[in-house]
Order: sequence, then C-alpha cells, then structure tokens
Amino acid sequence: MNKTTTVIIGAGQSGLAMSQQLTQRSIDHVLLERGDIANSWRTERWDSLRLLTPNWQSRLPGFRYDGPDPDGYMDMPEVIRFLDGYGRHVQAPVETHTSVEAVRRTDSGYRVETDRGTWLCRTLVAASGACNIAGVPKIADQVPHGIDCITPMQYRNPGQLADGRVLVVGASATGMQLAREIRQSGRDVILAAGEHVRVPRVYRGRDIKWWMDRCGLLDLRYDEVDDIRRARRVPSLQLAGTHDRADLDINALAETGIEVVGRLAGARDNTLLFSGALGNICALADLKMNRLLDTIDAWIEDNGMTGEVDAKHRFDPTRIAASPRLEIDLASSGIKSIVWATGYRPDHSWLDVPVFDRKGRIVHDGGVTGSPGLYVMGLPFLRRRKSSLIDGAADDARDLADHLQAFLADRSLAA
Repeated sequence: MNKTTTVIIGAGQSGLAMSQQLTQRSIDHVLLERGDIANSWRTERWDSLRLLTPNWQSRLPGFRYDGPDPDGYMDMPEVIRFLDGYGRHVQAPVETHTSVEAVRRTDSGYRVETDRGTWLCRTLVAASGACNIAGVPKIADQVPHGIDCITPMQYRNPGQLADGRVLVVGASATGMQLAREIRQSGRDVILAAGEHVRVPRVYRGRDIKWWMDRCGLLDLRYDEVDDIRRARRVPSLQLAGTHDRADLDINALAETGIEVVGRLAGARDNTLLFSGALGNICALADLKMNRLLDTIDAWIEDNGMTGEVDAKHRFDPTRIAASPRLEIDLASSGIKSIVWATGYRPDHSWLDVPVFDRKGRIVHDGGVTGSPGLYVMGLPFLRRRKSSLIDGAADDARDLADHLQAFLADRSLAA
C-alpha cells in the first residue's frame, strides 16, 4: 500500500504542470501514467499531425519552447520531446506504465487502485485528458457492412484506407485536416460539414493565435461567460499548422476537388441523409469570423499598432454548391471508407465517485468538483478559453494548486 498527499492521474501537459506547482508548494505527490509521458501524443495521433498553436505558444510553468523556429508548428515527435524535457526539468515523480483501474472515496481522501498496486491520498487530480475516446454518432450503427469505418484515433495515414471514395464526417480542425490529406493522396473525398468555426491562419501579418493571445481572448475566464456549457462545446478552430501557414477552410478544400455536403443527419437502408442547412451554417461561421476580426481591428487601433501591421481586410465568404447533395446511396457512390471526425470525449470510467451528470460528464466549477479534494484538469474551457491547449495548463494548474493547498490547510486545522 502506497501513501501520498496527492495523486495526479495522467502525465501530459496538465498533469506535469500540476506536478510543478505542487512541488513549488512542497506538497508530496505522484503522477500515475498508463504509458509514458505524453502517452496520447505518442499513441493516439495520426502521422502528419502538427500543433495548431505556434511553437512560441508552447509554454508551461518555468519552461517554454526555445528552438530556432518560434513561428513554426511542432509535429508529434517534437511535442513528445518537449513534454519529455519538461518532465525531466521539473523532476516529476511519474510512475509510468501504471493503469488506474478504480478510484473511490475513503474517510480521509481517495483510494486509487492500479495494475501495479494501490495508492491512498488525501487529494486527487484527474488530468487524463479530454480526447481519450472518439465520439461516434449512433448513425454509424446503420452503416452497412463492407464500408470501413475509422476514427481519428485509429487513423495514421491514407495508406490504411480502402481504395475508393472517402466520406469524412465533421468539419472542425481534425476533419478538415484529414479530408485535405486524404484528397492529396489521390482519393475522391466528400466532407459532411456541420457547425464549425472558421478563422484565417494569418491576419494582418500575424498568426491568428498571436492576435488571440495578445488581445486577451484566450484568457477569457469560465466565470465571465454567459453560457459556459455552450462555450465548452464549441468546435475547434478550422486551422492547420503548415510551413506555408495556409488557411484551412471549406473554400480551400473545395478548390482541391473535395465535395462538401451538409451535416450527416441520418441513414435509411443504404442511403445517408444530409442536412439542407449547409448554407446557413457557413454564413454563421463567416459572421463569427468577421466579429473576431472586428475585435482584433479594434484592439490594434486602441493600442496604436495600426502603422505596424498590414491593413485590415476581410476574406471571401464561404462558397458552397447551389444545391448540395441531400442524400448519398452507398451502394452506387463508390464510398468505401468513412472517417468519423465527430469529436472526442474524456474517459473517466475508472472514477467511482458521484461527480457526474446524467450524460456522464464530470460536474465541476472551474476544475473543482463537488467531491472534497477532487480536481479535474485539461478539459475544454475548464477555467479559461485556452485550458485545453499546452499554453493553458500553467494558469489552470496555478489556480487549482492554490485551491488544493488551501483545502489541505483547512483540513489540517480541523484535525
């Protein structure tokens, strides 16, 4: 039986950032990691993936990117080296290849059962990530046998797909990137686009993430948002980290010959049915993009930067076919593969503590759950808009470590 004050589950950026903060506060702890540090980056990402954030934005407590290409975008081996380096830098007490099987409350804290023994702790941080399970809609159950179905967590490169046309479902960052890559491999691709967030990669000479960082948009707090539940469900930005910093939007994909249809709405026999609201969805995405650019323009003017950057401008509206297809017959369409780029969800199946809502999501107030001494990190918009980014782990870890330290002090006084 092992004992420590705090158990952190997960040794990605969130777990490592929390470890650094607890070390600074002299709070003994251990990180339990099912694989190696940065396990999800190592084992659950496709070959060509790069971060959506520029290298300069890879910042963790007491550590940041210091390489020769601050405006580039890390590929997966670089991300792994970065997080490995951070783990060594903060001397994180990581127990690797240790799978958590169950967490339960005790009279004095939590009991953590793993495949390598049991830990008792007073406080616990669930930092196992937000992208553990690929979200696949129930419609997938109606896809006939003979069509290969795959999720982004299973996808590595176009070579593993069956010969023939490919349907990519989902138009957030993942779906857009995979649709482009598969099309570049020579296959015909159809993209089913639902709600999405369109942004340019570069605006007025600077990366869009530079503007969002400088304007404070990424620091927006969860308690400053009217509808935080809605904010936490907003799709990821249509971005890709490429050497040429090219835009990745529906216009760019259509120019490569990708057919764009509406949201996948249902299936009947061998026929897939698509929403007819594609035009409205794209118009709304354009509207929101222009509102973001208005905010940036106003910040530039207010801060006297007008003469230092490129002139303001707007991008062409999203172009769609006059009458996008509303249904596709799988038998005659030539579709042999479907990629379900329809989002992710965390896996907290090991957590046997009553902190979940009816949909199985952890209920929390900025990472503080209703179970005393139990915290969660790494979820979208946990405490700030940037919470799920590498750059967001530092501030969230600092806030939650303060709360955890105060909780321990109160319990000590009470004892």
